[in-house]
Formats: sequence, structure tokens, C-alpha cells
Amino acid sequence: MPQTSLNIPELTKQFQQDGYLILRGVLSQEKVQRLNNAIDEIIAQEPESLAYNIYNSVERHEEIASLIDEPTLLPLMVQLLGYNIQLHISHLTIRKPNPNDEKTATQSFINWHQDGPHPQFPKQNGITSTYYIKTCYILSDMSQPNRGNTKIIPGSHNKPFHPETQDVRGMVEGEVQVCGEPGDVFIFPQNLWHAGAPNHSDYTRRQLFLGYSPIWMRPIDYRTASEKLLQNASPYRKQLLGVIDENPFKYYVPSETMVPLKELNRQNTGESVYE
Repeated sequence: MPQTSLNIPELTKQFQQDGYLILRGVLSQEKVQRLNNAIDEIIAQEPESLAYNIYNSVERHEEIASLIDEPTLLPLMVQLLGYNIQLHISHLTIRKPNPNDEKTATQSFINWHQDGPHPQFPKQNGITSTYYIKTCYILSDMSQPNRGNTKIIPGSHNKPFHPETQDVRGMVEGEVQVCGEPGDVFIFPQNLWHAGAPNHSDYTRRQLFLGYSPIWMRPIDYRTASEKLLQNASPYRKQLLGVIDENPFKYYVPSETMVPLKELNRQNTGESVYE
């Protein structure tokens, strides 16, 4: 694909205001195909279902694991969250056509919510802070609404807000369906109100979420990274998998040598270029 510039300061400003970003054509079509081939292999090992929610998906295939330290997005994530970060979650979601809105064990659609634990993260003046951010790789044709798209309320991360209905099948004032082509990436924080809409189309939704959080938080997917993931891992990837020091205090106050992503923080002075 042609070289595209990523204006990190401008995107940071937009993210803080709107609570989401859509980046077009981040992944090449060759990479999209390899990821979909990997997903085919994974799904072949699962029971037949209308919907799949597969957590810790980086453990399931090296093609997915290659996105942990995806260089197109790392400088932006460092700008948004700081350099002391880790991989928090890797969540593969598949929603087959479901015209009758059948609920399945793996949730074929998900009502309006903010991500987080139960009970939820604390609020100040009705507002939840940003604790982690997800990158969503769109791997199927989501260019039109009503294909199981993610619904969002832009700006809902920055103000006291609660949708008038929890049911994603209804309409909420100000809602937007995120549309994109295979290879596009959608980025949003856990405190943005969002939902997974039913799929009433003839298309299967495939989206892969990799989330990042401060390294002092417990990851959702794992306690410690597996040897398989750490084998031949780059310094960036080792940090993102939580390997910085045996002393847990260092997760809060790391030495500079423990957080190699700090060098990306220094580089975020203007534009980052990806191909």
C-alpha cells in the first residue's frame, strides 16, 4: 500500500475529544489474509457456533502474536497511555449472520456498556478515567452498518453519561456504528460507551482487539507471559508482556532500562510513518 503518515499530535487531540479513532489501511491486504487464515485454523478447533469470543488469542497463533508490538501503532499507544505499558487483552470476536438475534453462550451481540471490572472503576464527578485502550483490527468487510458493527457514543468518555436504554437493538441519541474495510483499525478507551450490534447482514464480522494498559495493572488474559510468546521476543515485546524486573515494585517505578518503549515517547515529536 502507499506510504501514509500518522500525525500523532493531531490524532491524540482527536482521541481525547471524541474518544475514538479510525485509521484506514493500517494493515496490508496480505497481512489481513494471513490473519484470516490463522483465524480459520483457530475456529476449526472450536465447536460450531454463531458467535465466538476467544480471549488470549495471541497464544493461539503466531500471526496474531505478531500484532503485540505492531510498529504502526506503538508510537501512538505510547503517546496515549505513556511508555510504562503492557498488553492487557487480546480478544478475537466473530459474529456470523444472525437475523433472529439468537443469544449464544459466547454472546452474539452485546448491550451498551463501559469495559472494566465489577464493581466498576471508580468515578469522579460521574466520569471514569481511562485505564486501558483497545486497538480493534477490522478483518472482514464492515464498510456498511448492521453487520455486527461496534456502536459507540462519541465523547461519552469525557462526561457523566448513561444511555437511555441498555438494549443495543434500540437507537441511542448520538450513536455511531463504526464502519471499516479489512485492514482498518479502530481505537477506543475502556470508558467510552459502546456495544456490539446484532448482525442482520449476509456478512460475518471478524474483529481482533488488542488492548494496552499501564504495566502495574493485572492483565485480563494472563498472569505471566508464556515461554512461547517470549521466545525470540524483541525488547519492546518483552516489556509489553510484562517482563521488566522480578521486583514487583518496579512495575510502579521502573528504571529507564526496564521500559525500552520510552524511546518511542522521545520520538513522538511530529509524524510517524507506516507502510
